[in-house]
Amino acid sequence: MDIKRSCGVLLPVPSLPSKHGIGTLGSAAYDFIDFLRSAGQSWWQILPVGPTGCGDSPYQSFSSFAGNPYLIDLDELVRDGLLTKSEVESVNWGSVSDCVDYGTMYEHRSCLLAIAAGRGLARNDAAFSAFCAENESWLFNYALYMAVKKHFSMLPWIQWDEPIRLRSPEAVQHYSELLKDEILSCEYVQYLFFSQWKKLRAYAHKKGIGIIGDMPIYVALDSADVWAEPEFFELDKDNVPTAVAGVPPDYFSAEGQLWGNPLYAWDRLRDDGYGWWIRRVDGASKLYDVLRIDHFRGFESYWAVPYGSETAKNGQWRKGPALDLVGRLTAWFSNVKFIAEDLGTLTPEVHELLKESGLPGMKVLEFAFDPETLSDYLPHNYPENCVCYTGTHDNMPLAGWRDEASDDQLAFAEEYLGSDDVCQAVLRCGLRSRAGLFIAQMQDYLALGAESRINTPGTPYGNWRWRMEPDALTPELAKKMRRMAYIYGRCSDE
Repeated sequence: MDIKRSCGVLLPVPSLPSKHGIGTLGSAAYDFIDFLRSAGQSWWQILPVGPTGCGDSPYQSFSSFAGNPYLIDLDELVRDGLLTKSEVESVNWGSVSDCVDYGTMYEHRSCLLAIAAGRGLARNDAAFSAFCAENESWLFNYALYMAVKKHFSMLPWIQWDEPIRLRSPEAVQHYSELLKDEILSCEYVQYLFFSQWKKLRAYAHKKGIGIIGDMPIYVALDSADVWAEPEFFELDKDNVPTAVAGVPPDYFSAEGQLWGNPLYAWDRLRDDGYGWWIRRVDGASKLYDVLRIDHFRGFESYWAVPYGSETAKNGQWRKGPALDLVGRLTAWFSNVKFIAEDLGTLTPEVHELLKESGLPGMKVLEFAFDPETLSDYLPHNYPENCVCYTGTHDNMPLAGWRDEASDDQLAFAEEYLGSDDVCQAVLRCGLRSRAGLFIAQMQDYLALGAESRINTPGTPYGNWRWRMEPDALTPELAKKMRRMAYIYGRCSDE
């Protein structure tokens, strides 16, 4: 990956503190970048920032290109004259500071952003016109999709009236005219998101902080991606999936995980030169400095579950495009760094694909301490070309993991680490490992437990809600983190 020995923190943008119910691209994000800098960190890893759908999962987005309107900072819109302070303060954003209330977001955020868009459009902003021209490959289709979705009471597109569901030219023309104001407003909201993102990313770079973003291998069925370009997905003549994505039973779930995403029509994608994937990575590269490819093993072979199945148990493995696609992406985007999320059920073929790609894989410390076997996740087994994590967003924070570990696991961890302060020892173990990059969840440095877990795989609701308290990041914590990074040769400016 050609990243010098360094370290960073995993914290989703919605998990930042905010007085408006959800973390945004506003002052708390800038403060967090300052904190990372003072703590000797080089990287901020986040989750996908696309608009979220059912279950509020960032891995089930309405678009793999668009930004999440919830993350637009309202205070900045007030400073820009697009909203008034009284309009923002008229909404009850809730009194619970450590939890996102997505119901409030859905009910009130869109209304305020529509007001801001109306005022912004009245300015006849040349920058907005330029933004639309630069993003014409996805922006109009996304805005039309969202406008039509709203017209049909937010139903999934596969339940829309057939002409527009199948995108007949006449229906597209009809709804484009009928909903032109809503479409334009949606485009302007995207302009606001990307304008704020661009400023935040430039600030991060100024402070020496790179942004690691997650790129899910699959896109949501209920998305502009599938509706606008169904030919690249495994659908029948009525654009209904024949099989969907998931994983078989594993460490996370005895039932497997039924994700429900449509599978790719790999033959048609290959015949098109993988243009859809090239456009997708190009879009992601405008957001992130490093792309973590979620479920990388799906490029080698993927789990296909018959559409309509209630669990993922009855799927089967199919061969993916492997190096034909991965090699094309790494060659095409030679200036983009990638991380391969190579977790799950791995085969010799997956290991070989990772080796041939040259990409760094992932090592998760919470998987390491199996008393029955000397795991590859134990740090003494790491190559330099890998990324070490305490845990991912799908894992417990360290304190929660410690509390739920078996007695045998905990005893082995204490023996291996040489300490009965397991959480601190795991952090230090990762920092001193050979891995080129070390990432910990922010909760691990804050010593938070199960209450701060981001996601529990296999549970469709109640996830993605934890938020950090406004006073959590202290100079003392930054000093401690910086010292740890320095001792183990990972400090950003040493």
